[in-house]
Amino acid sequence: MAIRDMSIDQLQKLGMPSVAYVKPVKLNGMTGYSIHAADGTPMAMAADRDLAIAAVLENEMHPTWVH
Repeated sequence: MAIRDMSIDQLQKLGMPSVAYVKPVKLNGMTGYSIHAADGTPMAMAADRDLAIAAVLENEMHPTWVH
């Protein structure tokens, strides 16, 4: 199925089992890294970038950066 033919629900679930988004966030004045499922659901926080990537890879997912 072509992406342009997908419903909104199908697009939201695209990448769910294999993609995790990592983005830097400020929490209590400190930078951390938030890990989200492909649909935007928060899954975890990590203290640093390398730890966030390792957590995603350990769960057999592909990390993707969000700025």
